[in-house]
Amino acid sequence: MEKIDFLATDGITLSGILYKGEEKTNKIILAVHGMTSNCFKKRDDIIAKVANENRIDYFCFNNRGSEIVKYIRKNINGKEEKQLGGTAYEDVLEGYEDIVGAILRLKELGYSDIYLQGHSLGCTKIVYTYNELLEEDEKDILESIKGVILLSLIDIPMALKIYLGNKYEDYLKIAEEKEEKSPKDLMPRGAFIHPISVKTFLRYARDNEDIDFARYGSDNKLEKLNNIKVPLFMRWGNDNEMILQKAEELVSIVSNIINNPNKDIDYVDGANHGYHEKEESVAKDIINFIEKN
Repeated sequence: MEKIDFLATDGITLSGILYKGEEKTNKIILAVHGMTSNCFKKRDDIIAKVANENRIDYFCFNNRGSEIVKYIRKNINGKEEKQLGGTAYEDVLEGYEDIVGAILRLKELGYSDIYLQGHSLGCTKIVYTYNELLEEDEKDILESIKGVILLSLIDIPMALKIYLGNKYEDYLKIAEEKEEKSPKDLMPRGAFIHPISVKTFLRYARDNEDIDFARYGSDNKLEKLNNIKVPLFMRWGNDNEMILQKAEELVSIVSNIINNPNKDIDYVDGANHGYHEKEESVAKDIINFIEKN
């Protein structure tokens, strides 16, 4: 294991852990964690171990949205500035800057075959980033991405509406009233599953056009997922997972809509949203997917 420091493309200082196998390889999994999380999870340890045993290195890093609230540091013309970060204050679209920065650092380290792996909100960031890279025609970066691995991609805007129920409009009104003068104020308790700023709440609740692509219904063509041309791996759990359908129904819906010829879409029986005690199973599935493609 080796600590790796790098800069996001907008100058935010980030750090991660590189798990290296005994044999040199040009293949690596780049893991992007979800809300309030970090790169020190049992799931990362286990997937990294299985990957290393199969000549694949593994890199997980703390993005600017790690933990609930923290300071992040931005390097501007050689000077560091502190900013409020963490899940409560992040703008999910800035995940692009973090992920591209990580890809560029891994390319500097000699990795040519990079597999993007996300969990929960990390999946949202990866799909958004991939589509932005296509839009910007970043061929050099896209050529290094050999596969996309999405663990528990959820429909965040819809989940928020269901979670808040008839209080949704009330909280939206509170956020909009504070938007201009106090965007960094925290929303009232109950507005989200953890503390969240006005600005971040509005990103999920209102300004969500760029991330509202996981609407799993028969009328949704899942365009941003279908834009992914590299092999695509998707998994959910079926125990206390944050999805609206039963896992087997969701797998059927998504499988019928996704056109990717190298897709591997399924659920892990008995797994919850974090894959607790099912880490080994999902790790083996991921490595089998990479070896097939």
